[in-house]
Amino acid sequence: MRRWRILAGVAVVAAAATVATVVALPASAETAAFTVTNSWSTGYQAQVEVKNTSSSPITTWRVQLTLPAGTTVVNSWNTTQSASGSTYTFTPAGWNGTLAAGASTSFGFVANGTGRPTSCQVNGASCDGSSTPTTPPTTTPTTPPTTPPTTTPPTGTTPVAINGQLRVCGTKLCNQNGKAIQLRGMSTHGLQWFGKCYNKNSLDALANDWKADLLRISMYVQEGGYETNPAGFTSQVNGLVDEAGARGLYALVDFHTLTPGDPNYNLARAKTFFNEVSARNANKKNIIYEITNEPNGVSWAGIKSYAEQVIPVIRANDPDAVIVVGTRGWSSLGVSEGANSGEITANPVNASNIMYAFHFYAASHLDNYRAEVQRAAASLPLFVTEFGTVTYTGGGQVDLASTGTWLDLLDRLQISYANWTYSDADESSAAFRSGTCNGSDYGSGVLSQSGTYLKSRISTPDNF
Repeated sequence: MRRWRILAGVAVVAAAATVATVVALPASAETAAFTVTNSWSTGYQAQVEVKNTSSSPITTWRVQLTLPAGTTVVNSWNTTQSASGSTYTFTPAGWNGTLAAGASTSFGFVANGTGRPTSCQVNGASCDGSSTPTTPPTTTPTTPPTTPPTTTPPTGTTPVAINGQLRVCGTKLCNQNGKAIQLRGMSTHGLQWFGKCYNKNSLDALANDWKADLLRISMYVQEGGYETNPAGFTSQVNGLVDEAGARGLYALVDFHTLTPGDPNYNLARAKTFFNEVSARNANKKNIIYEITNEPNGVSWAGIKSYAEQVIPVIRANDPDAVIVVGTRGWSSLGVSEGANSGEITANPVNASNIMYAFHFYAASHLDNYRAEVQRAAASLPLFVTEFGTVTYTGGGQVDLASTGTWLDLLDRLQISYANWTYSDADESSAAFRSGTCNGSDYGSGVLSQSGTYLKSRISTPDNF
């Protein structure tokens, strides 16, 4: 809390076999077909289909694309990405490496710059099967389906049962079937102050009455938090991850840094904490990692450096989970410090399957903040990991008009969110009336004005 798919979205269709062979597309395409899926003035989104045309299964594949000067890959999904100069190498994400005979998989990326690939290789051979890399021609743009078909029917009714392991696809958060989804939920307050609020009855209410998708677990590092008892707070976080999972909720683990504002101050602590939490929870489908809450008074370059040191620690244990990176100016995409999201798109975190945090407090952050979110959402995957119905202090008048405008925007853009705060704190942002957590009743009768409104928004049906 602050106290306070692209200009040419490409679908390069290639084939990977035990002996690297590539089959050109049918119909009018000579070697491969570029398909426009989405675009903007400074970049595009691409999808690449990898197909096994052999009669035997393959266990891995490798696609290499060379991009012209001025065009770089800023984000990718369903793949592991590396780069050498202007050549980008894409290999399986882990779950999509093995392809049966005739089977295919796909991955995608977002490019900064409008240049198309100048060459394409799969498993060391060119994309048309010749000995030299090919440059696929451009065909007439088409628009793909907005909602990919569901391939695996859900086996339960909870958010996690329906959606499974999440991943970032383009600028969206997607479920196990590649469908863009929006998670809606609540954030805890500091565990050192309000731990008693997160018990069986309150969590049952969040899952069953509120019909939430998400519990954000807010673990302060300073202010009497993690630094005072690392083992104790780590255990408390792990316990809440389990409790969320038992109710089919996603758990967003928040490393709640606020003062000091430079996350690098807590770099060693972050590495230790996330190594332990990711090692323990790597096999869970419901965990999301938020590696720094509200950086402030620090450059984007400093935040990026921190992220690129912490993310590999998580990935060593948990290669599949979504990771959220805080942004400059109390996670305002830089707006609260006179900047904007352009510094992120120009210099993104060098990692895949990540999102960027945005925070707002509805009575303080108005149209200029909303305009920046709408602009940034065209090229960056955003997650509103914290917002309030009040002022940035966490108190003051509840502004339902501005809150409604904000949530309508997030719904339209399919941006997930967590509200501050699922607690009985003596402040107007709290969902419960003061003293509620001393008892066992977490029904509608103990909700604050903010809690009543948020419950009505969150409990409306999902589009899963």
